[in-house]
Amino acid sequence: MSNAPLEEELIPASMQPRAVSRPWWRRVWVWLLVLCILGGAAYFVFAKSEGGKPAGSQPGGGKAGTNAMNRPQPVMAAAARTGDINLYLNGLGTVVPLNTVTVRTHVDGELSAVMFREGQLVKQGDLIAQIDPRPYQVQLAQAEGTMARDQALLKNAQADLERYRTLFEQDSIAKQQLDTQASLVRQYEGALKADQAQIDSAKLQLTYSRITAPIGGRLGLRQVDVGNIVHTGDTNGIVVITQLQPITVVFTLPEDNISAVMKKLHAGQKLAVDAFDRAGKVKLATGMLLTVDNQIDTTTGTVKLKAQFTNDDSSLFPNQFVNARMLLDVKHEAILIPAAAILRGTQGTFVYVVKEDKSVTVRQVKVGSTEGEISAIDSGVATGEVVVIDGTDKLREGAKVEVGDRNAPANAPADGAQQKRGHRPRDGDAPPASSS
Repeated sequence: MSNAPLEEELIPASMQPRAVSRPWWRRVWVWLLVLCILGGAAYFVFAKSEGGKPAGSQPGGGKAGTNAMNRPQPVMAAAARTGDINLYLNGLGTVVPLNTVTVRTHVDGELSAVMFREGQLVKQGDLIAQIDPRPYQVQLAQAEGTMARDQALLKNAQADLERYRTLFEQDSIAKQQLDTQASLVRQYEGALKADQAQIDSAKLQLTYSRITAPIGGRLGLRQVDVGNIVHTGDTNGIVVITQLQPITVVFTLPEDNISAVMKKLHAGQKLAVDAFDRAGKVKLATGMLLTVDNQIDTTTGTVKLKAQFTNDDSSLFPNQFVNARMLLDVKHEAILIPAAAILRGTQGTFVYVVKEDKSVTVRQVKVGSTEGEISAIDSGVATGEVVVIDGTDKLREGAKVEVGDRNAPANAPADGAQQKRGHRPRDGDAPPASSS
């Protein structure tokens, strides 16, 4: 007979082993792990399939990768045409006024009045400031008084000289006395000339007390306030006047272009110059080339040119940075293509030309001048050849393309195949051109 029950009765209850139960959170982690594994497997199967079918097979047994490689790439293209294009020379320039004058006083004195507003447009000769004229009025009166006195003295000396001549003819006086009187008359005549000069000087100083605009233009900020004593040696002056109409632009061109420019100038041709903003997109004004500097800057290899603009709308401002574009010539019967078709690589510039079988080939080209979005091609493309202008990032030599028309309506179907597949073009898409 077993003694196990008896032994269990003898062991205290606190020392008996209890059944081990698992915590609830361990069961939750197990279920989460199972769900993650199932989700990963489902994602793997979904990523490897296309339309519920294995990615590596097609209904006909072919490979999808091979089919995608042979599928035509949608591109936009344009045909090369013949036309005229302007040949421009571009340079960086700065707006420079024809004249800039710092208005200073010619006489010392108190600034009693200012007759202008800051930023005002003035004409040559307009009164802009007034110096206290009273000191110079006093000087003028003093000079005029001195002259009146010397005139009286001269008149008296001349009368005495006539008397002395009569007496000398009568042998009543010595010759020396006559000569002395004649010399005194000449002295008074010289004094009158000096007096007249003093009067003219006083009148000039009085005129200088009225400060007028030496040129027409736009006034800057006032440099001195009313009531201050101004001097002829003041550095800042009273105000600065800048001529804005007309105005010039000084820009630079590489020295290689100077010979072509000088030929045009020597032939008497006027070259038009356009001034654009800093971004080179907004045309500010149109003017004419005025002159070319007489030497080349050896540090930069450029030469300065000056163009003049009427600037009627004040679109050009002194010291403004502009992009200058000068029309040098017009090239006739040039081969023109969109500038977007020109690509650049390690071997130079090239384009993708669409052949008759709707495949593309790489063609090296030599680019001439560019005007806006149109470029002239000197060699590499013939008139009528079609070049790719959009969608070149996925092309390679011999790739098949599906050429679209950029001007076609956006809601037109792309082709018959798209209609059979029920494809509806997106907004902005265009149907491809028909096969030749």
